[in-house]
Amino acid sequence: MTTQVKIIKNRSDIGAGTRGSDMGIDAIEIAAINAGNDYFIQFPYLDVETDNETVYNKVRTTFAKRITHVREQCERVSDAVSNVLGDGYFPIVLSGDHSSALGTISGIKARHPDKTVGVVWIDAHGDLHSPFTSPSGNVHGMPLAAALSENNEQFQINEVKDKTAEEWEGLKNVGVAGPKISPEHLIFFGVRDTEKPEDELMKQLKIRNYMVHEVRYRGMETCLNEAKAQLAQCDYIYISFDVDSLDCDLISKGTGTPVSKGFDPDEVKTIIKGIFDTKRVACLEVTEVNPCLDNKGNLMAETAFDVLNEITDYLLTMK
Repeated sequence: MTTQVKIIKNRSDIGAGTRGSDMGIDAIEIAAINAGNDYFIQFPYLDVETDNETVYNKVRTTFAKRITHVREQCERVSDAVSNVLGDGYFPIVLSGDHSSALGTISGIKARHPDKTVGVVWIDAHGDLHSPFTSPSGNVHGMPLAAALSENNEQFQINEVKDKTAEEWEGLKNVGVAGPKISPEHLIFFGVRDTEKPEDELMKQLKIRNYMVHEVRYRGMETCLNEAKAQLAQCDYIYISFDVDSLDCDLISKGTGTPVSKGFDPDEVKTIIKGIFDTKRVACLEVTEVNPCLDNKGNLMAETAFDVLNEITDYLLTMK
C-alpha cells in the first residue's frame, strides 16, 4: 500500500436526482481554506472531464436517467483510477454523486484484473438497484448492482426498454467485463434506507450490513474485526464514504438523500482507519456532499474535510 497520494476530482452529478453535488468538491476545498489548511496544495491532482451540461437534455431512459453519460463518466473515472494506481500513487477520489463509484471499483479491477477486490461501503443506502427495480431511475442508486453484475429481475417493477437494457449492460462491463466484486467481499456500514428489491437481494446474496445500532451495541472493535476477517482473502480493498452515512440531524442536510440516525464523524473515522490497518486499501472515495442543500452553512463539507484530512494524515504515517 503506497503512501504517495494523488487526488482525483470528479465533479459529476448526472447520476443524482437532485442537482448540486457537482459543487461538493469546491465546498470541501472552501472548508479547507477557511480552516487555514493547505491540504489541496500538498498533493498532485487531476480533474476528470464531466458531462454535467447533459442535465438539460431530455431524459430518454426513464428507469436509468442519463445512463449513457453516466457510463461514459464511469469509464473516465475507471481510466483515471487505473492510471493513478499504475503511476504508484494512492488515489483519493472526491466525487459529486455516487454513480461513478462503479468507475472507481472498475479502475481498481482493471489495474489488477487477476486480484480480488473487496468493498467497504459506508453509506445510508445500499445502491443495489438496477433499471429493473429502481423506483426513481437515478443511477446513483445502482453502482453496486452494476459492480456485482446483478439485474435482480426477480423483484422487477419496471418494464425496461431495449436502449436502457443495452446501456445497463455497457455499464456493468466498464473497466473489465462482468462482475468486479463478489457479494461475500462487500460489506456495508450504516445502510438503513433501502427498498424491498434491495433488501431481498441483500438477503439472497448474504451481504453483511453493520447498522449503526449494531455497531454501538456490539462495539466498534468487534464489528471491525469481523469485517476484516471477512475481507481477509481480498488482495485490495476500496472504501467508499458517502456523507449521507452521517446523521443528518447531528451534522446537516447537505447531501442529496439525507437520513437520520446515522454515524457521527468519529465513528466514520474509526471505521476507515480500522480498514486501513489491513494495509490492503487501494483507494478511498468521498462523495455526495451537496452544498446547495446544506441547512447549516457549509457544515457537511467541513465535516467531510475533517474526516478526509485526518484519514489522509493517518495514511501518510502508516508504515
